[in-house]
Amino acid sequence: MTKILHVQTVMTEEDLEALKTKCGLSTTKDAVAAAVEHYLECPYTDSGDIWAEKMKKTIEQRTK
Repeated sequence: MTKILHVQTVMTEEDLEALKTKCGLSTTKDAVAAAVEHYLECPYTDSGDIWAEKMKKTIEQRTK
C-alpha cells in the first residue's frame, strides 16, 4: 500500500509563478507535483552533468 505524505518547501513567489507558467498549471499543488514527477522520470536527473548528457544524445542522433 502506498503511503501518502504532506510535504512543504520554501521558495520565492516568483519561482512558484514561473513553475506554474512553465508547467501550464494554475495551482501550486499541481505544479509542484508535475515538477516532482518530471524530475523522478527524467533520464537526465541521474547524470552528474545534465547538459553534457543531453548534448551527447543530440549529437549521436544527428550523426546517425
